[in-house]
Amino acid sequence: MIETRVCIDDTLGPLDCKLDPTNRWNGWLSPHFPLDSARQLSAQTLQRAREDGYDSVDTIHVIEGCEDSPDTVHIIESRPARYSEDDETMAVAVRVKWRDLDRSAGRSATIADATPQARKAARRRKPGGRGARRAVIVHVRWQYLDEGGDSAANVVRPDRDGLFPIGGWEWAWHFAAWWCLCGSDQEWHTPRCECGVTRDQALALEEAAPRVGAILRRLAPEATAVVFETTAAPRIVMVVAGPTELNLGDGGPFDTETLGEADAALHAALGGDPIEGGAHWLRFPPASR
Repeated sequence: MIETRVCIDDTLGPLDCKLDPTNRWNGWLSPHFPLDSARQLSAQTLQRAREDGYDSVDTIHVIEGCEDSPDTVHIIESRPARYSEDDETMAVAVRVKWRDLDRSAGRSATIADATPQARKAARRRKPGGRGARRAVIVHVRWQYLDEGGDSAANVVRPDRDGLFPIGGWEWAWHFAAWWCLCGSDQEWHTPRCECGVTRDQALALEEAAPRVGAILRRLAPEATAVVFETTAAPRIVMVVAGPTELNLGDGGPFDTETLGEADAALHAALGGDPIEGGAHWLRFPPASR
């Protein structure tokens, strides 16, 4: 198992997880998520369902309580599709025995029909208690719910490390990427690009780029990128506006104070660690209008 991040195109993720990169389903990954990532995934699936309709989206739900909470019932409901004239909604009831959750490896959470009695029980009692926090993850496949059967909705059982294998052997998960300064993309768990830049350095510079750009654009609004060296402290050696190099010396748009401030912003992002491979480009995001 390795620590990495996964996504599904630009619709879900990127999310922290652990996975075995050799454990594939039709080439796709089978990630195991910590609870924080499961919460993020839940929010993303619910947002997609609100936008595209529950009838075309699986949703993930996180139900939270405590180890000493009383038994509870929770109703999970769909909403009509955005462009549908059918106002029908679907629902399931999730029954949780919080005190037995650990001993039964999650099997004390069960899914049943959302009967009137279940709805009444859900209104009557909420998770309480003061013990350790616990969570139940529910995966609902709304497009199959009216067909019945256990495959339409299930409780995602945690693995022995307490991680949740959501969408494994089912969804098209692939590695999230980080982008190096040289323009190449690297799988998230790859710590260093072949050009010498590390992932942490690339992410720090991506965050610093708007700040560096704003400093230089005070005197040269047309600036689009810099070339900097880090053999010692980071130092800007060239500023460009598109294909045109701007003069850094006398007669150019910059003064020593402005260039020093931009160098300091790079130093704040990188610290004193040099970047291998010589000088590197840092491109600015487009200036806000």
